[in-house]
Order: sequence, then C-alpha cells, then structure tokens
Amino acid sequence: MKNHKTPTGHNVHAHLSDTIYAALKRHCQHTSETIDHVIQRTLADALDIEHHTMYQVSTSGALVQGVYQGCVTVGDLKNHGDFGLGTYDSLDGEGLMLDGRIWQALSSGQVVEPPDSATAPFWVCTNFEADKTVTLDSVTSWDNLLTQLDDMRTSDNLFVAFRVDGVFDTIDYRIACKADYGVDLVTATRDQPEFTFKNCQGTLMGFWAPNYARTFNIPGYHLHLLSADHQHGGHVLGIKGSKLKVQVMNVQNVVMALPETPAFLSADLSGDPAEALGQADNPR
Repeated sequence: MKNHKTPTGHNVHAHLSDTIYAALKRHCQHTSETIDHVIQRTLADALDIEHHTMYQVSTSGALVQGVYQGCVTVGDLKNHGDFGLGTYDSLDGEGLMLDGRIWQALSSGQVVEPPDSATAPFWVCTNFEADKTVTLDSVTSWDNLLTQLDDMRTSDNLFVAFRVDGVFDTIDYRIACKADYGVDLVTATRDQPEFTFKNCQGTLMGFWAPNYARTFNIPGYHLHLLSADHQHGGHVLGIKGSKLKVQVMNVQNVVMALPETPAFLSADLSGDPAEALGQADNPR
C-alpha cells in the first residue's frame, strides 16, 4: 500500500476483495454517498476519530443583543474548517469561507480577502466532505430551493452543511452594514443594501440548523453566496437556476467557542432570539 500526500490529505491505494467492492458500490448507489466518504467515515468510526464536526464561535443570541466585538481571528478560523460563513467585527459585512479561503463581502458590494488578523464575532465552519451529491434540474425560487433541500435531509435533529454550485439565472442577496456595538441586530440590519445579479456562476455555502438550536444558532437555512470570480457575495435572499449541483454533509459533532469579552460575559442571553433572528435574516 502506498500513500501519496496531496494538499488536502492522502490518496491511499488498497486491495479490496470482489465481495467488499461490490457491496461498497451497491451502498453508494443506494445512498448517493461517494466511495471516498464511505471509506473515510468507516475508518473514522473504527479508529474512534471525530468526523463531520461543526465549529461555532459565539451564539446567535449574542448577536441579537448587539454583541459584535470580534473575538477570533481569520487566521484561527482557518485551523477549524475550510467551509462556512459568519460576519466580522461590528457586523462589517458577510463572511464567506470556501475551499480553505476566507472572503469578506462589504456593504459597498465589494468582496475582499481580509488579513488573518481580521476578527469575527460569530462564525460557523466545518471541513466539508459530502455525504451525497444531487443535481437539481430546476430551482424556481428561494422557497422552492429550500423544499428540495428538505428532501435531502434525513433528520430534523441533525445540523446539515449544504454546498450548491452552478450558474444562477438570478440571485438576490444582501450584505450587513457596519454597526455600533450594543445596537440590537434587528435595528442594525434594518437598512441593509440588497443586490441582484443575473447569470452568476458561483457557490452557495451554509447550514441548516434544527429548531432546538435557536438559542445559539440560526434555525433553518442560512446560506451565503460567493461568485466564481470572487467579485460578488452576501447573504442569499432569492434564487433561480437549473442544473445546480448540491453537496450535502450531515454534522455529527458540534464544538462551540464562547467569547470572554466583557460584552458577552455581561449580556442577557436568557431570552428566545428566534423572532429577532427571523426579522434580521429575512428583512423583506
């Protein structure tokens, strides 16, 4: 057996019996999982290694209360995942994490690559490895996309990471504006700039969170856009497209890093932030 190191891991060449290989192919055809994922998941289980872990910084409840102080650097975030989303100190734009690189969509509409020293008050990321891949023939609206993504989830109790690639006939998105510390989230997001882009080749990245997680995450779907040319990005509001490739990853482990900033330590996080999150997430 030879190991060939690659930038993202190792290629392992191993001999499988005809019986095991046939069973592996049947399993993949039935579940739509990739062979790589089945082998990696099986080895992780056998070796007692955590896999499909979601790493989260701070809580959605803290954002609702206006706790926007950056508490983790972009450089540190890269140690915890290669795929995800978030925001920046003072709500200064939308965070986009794709293929190990991190971008910042500014309220001007510009997308930049922030320095590793930039900080984030809230972030969710993972090392993305698809459990299954599906092609959507047609997506007619945001609600239609979510209905089709619902069909790919296996449980209402697991977090799920979604990656959607393709050419979007129309994509509507908004970008958070820089806000003063302590201004509640609904007020801070009341006048966000919105953008519409046509014939956009790009990627949607994000997560579905269970309802029980509403006190620390954003329940339901939360997806951000990054165009293939890295010129456009933000929080997705609407979409139309066809032949979109969707990759799905179930999350079995959740790790949270809580800030130790004075604002977080003194914030009242006892309430249910779901209504405020809904207003801020979908301001229309």
